[in-house]
Amino acid sequence: MHVSIDFDHTWELSVQVDQQEGEETMKFKIRVKGDLHVGGLMLKLVEKIKAPQNWSDHALWWEQKNCWLLKNHWTLDKYGVQADADLRFTPQHKPLCLQLPNMKTIKLTITFSSVVFKAVEEICKALNIRRSEELSLLRPPDDPKKKKKKDKGKGQAEDDIIDMDTISGVAGNSLYSKTMTATYDPENGTPASATSLWFGDNPLTASQPNIPAEELAKMYLPLSMEDKAVINAGWLDSSRSLMEQGVQENDKLLLRFKYHCFFDLNPKYDAVRITQLYEQARWAILLEEIECTEEEMLMFASLQYHICKLTMSTKPVDLSDEPEIDEVEAALSHLETTLEGRSTDRILEDITDIPKLEDTLKLYRPKRLLRTFKEYWFVFRDTSISYYKNKESANGEPIEQLHLRGCEVVPDVNVTEKKFGIKLLLPVADGMNEVYIRCDHETQYAKWKAACILASKGKTMAYSSYNTEVKNIQSFLQMKSLAPPPGQAAPDVESMEMNAECFVSPRYAKRYKNKQLSTRILEAHHNISQLTLMEAKLRFIQAWQSLPEFGIKYYIVRFKGCKKDEILGISYNRLIRIDMSTRLPLTTWRFSNMKQWNVNWEIRQVTIEFDQNVSVAFSCQSCDCRVVHEYIGGYIFLSTRSKDQNETLDEELFRKLTGGQE
Repeated sequence: MHVSIDFDHTWELSVQVDQQEGEETMKFKIRVKGDLHVGGLMLKLVEKIKAPQNWSDHALWWEQKNCWLLKNHWTLDKYGVQADADLRFTPQHKPLCLQLPNMKTIKLTITFSSVVFKAVEEICKALNIRRSEELSLLRPPDDPKKKKKKDKGKGQAEDDIIDMDTISGVAGNSLYSKTMTATYDPENGTPASATSLWFGDNPLTASQPNIPAEELAKMYLPLSMEDKAVINAGWLDSSRSLMEQGVQENDKLLLRFKYHCFFDLNPKYDAVRITQLYEQARWAILLEEIECTEEEMLMFASLQYHICKLTMSTKPVDLSDEPEIDEVEAALSHLETTLEGRSTDRILEDITDIPKLEDTLKLYRPKRLLRTFKEYWFVFRDTSISYYKNKESANGEPIEQLHLRGCEVVPDVNVTEKKFGIKLLLPVADGMNEVYIRCDHETQYAKWKAACILASKGKTMAYSSYNTEVKNIQSFLQMKSLAPPPGQAAPDVESMEMNAECFVSPRYAKRYKNKQLSTRILEAHHNISQLTLMEAKLRFIQAWQSLPEFGIKYYIVRFKGCKKDEILGISYNRLIRIDMSTRLPLTTWRFSNMKQWNVNWEIRQVTIEFDQNVSVAFSCQSCDCRVVHEYIGGYIFLSTRSKDQNETLDEELFRKLTGGQE
């Protein structure tokens, strides 16, 4: 390309101007010098356009370099803009289609020049969702298996899309007033006014009715870990803008809770957040994005049935009457508001008075010669379990001592069959050792499992959260129980109008006739029929959090020095190395033991150092290593949140932990 530069060092720059929708774009040639600053260039441009329009939202976009020229005081020379550059003068605010966790699509105008972290904050403010740092934007997966579904989705009728700009623009309707923000209490950081008072009747607080079973079957695709890795590769980079990541006007993205540690869930202020969280959990269960047992599936079905029933009842919910904190809420806020190593209520452990558990339990080790469960006397002290031949020999040396720090605790339970087992995956130098422990009844199971969970995080039963954990486990078991409480008659299925198949995943729906399913769902419903709508949603979220796979995102990686691909699971508190063929965890590393991590951007390799000179390095096969780097940094950032922050976030720290320098 031949470019002419005159003797006075001026040259011609071509700029395309984007007009309002429906009007064609204009092209202009402007004479400039290298020392002209960006603001001056925009001024020259507006003078040349001569169109009576407010251009204040327009900014310059440099196509070839894929970047915005937002620093108005920078000169063209400083940006490196030369005569061969094609610039575009375009609005910074553009419409975007967003699929919410409840699968409804909205259209919303947002800033395409802000980094995604800020754009998500803007979206959440418009939708009235607190704690925007827990959410992010995900590209819809472009999977050949889903081509049919995708084509169907392409033609999504315009009337299916809720246009938020139209709603908030209607005179007298302040449903989504962008100027309305909550005022916060400086002491505890909670909003001073309740959700319903500043947003009126918000449709996003109402749960969606369950879709018919045949519609659900069309959406359902059995997902392998590899499929999940493909879906998780699509998270946008939080420290770059939408335009820089190839997102165009009216594109469709998914808004989802990305980081699974939900801070300060409060029924009074979080009506939208709790409903959307419930919806994300519900779809994860129905489409089997997370695994659960048949018994758990029925428990989730009964909660959905209850929520559907209450949502369709005529009485509107007045959220300003919601109690500030109820028992469910207290339990939820303790369910891991922080990564381990930091007690939520800063109560120091009293080292002198650490409780211990002693009881007769059964043990089975699949890798040993022992093929069946055998009884031993068990003692749980600090973060270890010792077991002896019998109670009398407990003063001597134990048969074995199991150190639980860093282990995986997996429930092995079937309440109906009175099976209360705990599977422990204990870290050893070359992977994980499996140990199965069997309890006799619910109370024993709740106490021992709670102790195991705390010990896996390096905490003892002296921590204040121990009793809460025991209660959580007990209420979870109670919800799973299918027998009606004493004194209650069995449900009358004939009198119930219920399409039971739409409350379970298609795989489970195929196993039973509709009437059988209805009976089982109604039996489970007996245990939760007294819950309010908000309590039921919180219980559903809590039960979702109790599943072994909760919050784990999978990625395909290649560990340094290995010849085959493996799966890396990233959760809110740990990394898990998983064998691709057996799907079994090999090693677990906890974030609380992490000293530092970094990325070699040239070879795209992530290196992490843990305590005791343990170091791991891997390259990402299923996604850019930025995605994994940001996940780890994001969880570490979220662990620094505290109630007294008045909801202001240290964005600089977030960018430092997640951004990475290339």
